[in-house]
Amino acid sequence: MAADSETLAPALVEIGELKKMVFALREELERARNATAEAVRQGVSGANAEIAQLKATIVALRDELQEWPIRRDEAARLAQAANLDEIKQLKASVAALREALEAARLHEETAVRQAMLAAQDEIAQLRATAGSLRESLEKAGFSRQGEIAAARAQDHAELVQLQATVRELREQLQANPPKQVK
Repeated sequence: MAADSETLAPALVEIGELKKMVFALREELERARNATAEAVRQGVSGANAEIAQLKATIVALRDELQEWPIRRDEAARLAQAANLDEIKQLKASVAALREALEAARLHEETAVRQAMLAAQDEIAQLRATAGSLRESLEKAGFSRQGEIAAARAQDHAELVQLQATVRELREQLQANPPKQVK
């Protein structure tokens, strides 16, 4: 038995060491499990936080997407209103310009008519003056033919000048006819 106790003592020591080692391994395994469980908890917590953040982002984007047609329609309405206002202003400007053009056309036609009447009156007066001068010359019976011829030449020159003036006025009227009112 002594021999058994001698072989038993190292075996008991070894068993004790193995027990200590098993205990140490259990503690290390427990710490590793706890560390793993903590890491998992932290990972799950981080994942949950990220999931919550992503859900909040999804909700915000969904809300924004739902509001987008309303904002788009409002922007389109505002743009259309601005365009309609501009169209109204342009139409008013066009109408005002048409009225101004019509007034200018009427003024021009009136001025041309007055110029024609004045020219015709002047021509009639000059013809009457020329006729009365001829009659005066014939009645006075100038003895000298040279004076009569000179007076006639002057009358003729005035008549030619008047005719040239009339032609020139007619050409001007033909070149710039009065515009007809629409």
